[in-house]
Amino acid sequence: MTTTPQIELTGVDKHFGAYHALRDINLEIPKGAFVALVGPSGCGKSTLLRSIAGLEGITGGAIRITGNVVNDEPPRRRDVAMVFQSYALYPHMTVRENLTYSLRLKRASKDEIQKAADEVAHTIGLENLLDRYPRELSGGQRQRVAMGRAIIRRPKVFLFDEPLSNLDAALRVHMRKEIRALHDRLGATSVYVTHDQIEAMTMADQVVVLRHGVVEQVGAPLELFDRPASRFVAGFIGSPAMNFVDGTVVDGGEAVELDLPDRPRVKIPFALEHGRPVTVGLRPEHLTINTSSDLAINGTIASVETTGSSTVLTMKSETNAKGISIALAERSGLAPGDTVALGVDPKHVHLFDRQSEVALTPDKRVSTDQ
Repeated sequence: MTTTPQIELTGVDKHFGAYHALRDINLEIPKGAFVALVGPSGCGKSTLLRSIAGLEGITGGAIRITGNVVNDEPPRRRDVAMVFQSYALYPHMTVRENLTYSLRLKRASKDEIQKAADEVAHTIGLENLLDRYPRELSGGQRQRVAMGRAIIRRPKVFLFDEPLSNLDAALRVHMRKEIRALHDRLGATSVYVTHDQIEAMTMADQVVVLRHGVVEQVGAPLELFDRPASRFVAGFIGSPAMNFVDGTVVDGGEAVELDLPDRPRVKIPFALEHGRPVTVGLRPEHLTINTSSDLAINGTIASVETTGSSTVLTMKSETNAKGISIALAERSGLAPGDTVALGVDPKHVHLFDRQSEVALTPDKRVSTDQ
């Protein structure tokens, strides 16, 4: 038995004059899911969110909420609530008045308003702050009020547009846990826009990676990390970012020779055409300082960054000026200028067609004539 998606986008396009902001977006968001839209600035994620909200009209395609086409419906008729980067609280109103503004507009009864305010304040942990004004609150408390104002409407969908961007690093970590816990308690459907892939990975059930208005990949966070569909997704998901080195398929299609000093070779667990140009992806956390590995990359340590419990090294060579990052889950005695050899398990090697940048896997090959 199939259920109707809470949100369904079919062939959605959006033009701003000659600029094509969204390109044939097809996406289904199940009821109760927490979906993150992620990508670099200008990729279309906020435009997509605003299109779902009705704040932007679409040029083509259809947007459905609970099965109903809402292309021509104004925001107030779509039964969605949006939390912005800016808290957008009324400074002359108390927390209670900000929370209940929408109910007062609907002329709800005083008892209904009082009950709703108390319930929502308890949900967001602001029971003791209902009579304060926004200027008397911290950034995190203001953001909670903004979320409470959305919750009190009991919408079908919550839309978050980079709500944590104005907060400091420690508070961001705390608030993303709170938002996810709140989503779970309410059984809500949430769409969350962020440029921070760590936020997306830690909060979402599904992540939608956008690039130039196109959906590059949709999947669970670990699926995108382990099996990126393209070089772009591979480089965007993960911190530190994946290393990329050009290479050529050799040994009858069973290994790749890297464009590095000493021309190191790495075995690959599937067959490709001999002589095919590819890009090899190596995650920093999968590299080890080990000369006995099947793959040995020789170079000199250029920088050492330590956080106390872990270390990120950057190794450079004559033909790799950008460097290769190595993430160690421990402290390291290495220093800039030290010469090392890196090793990697072949099962952790990612391959991408050099021209199309599409991932190459045993069950998904890309033709050389693409």
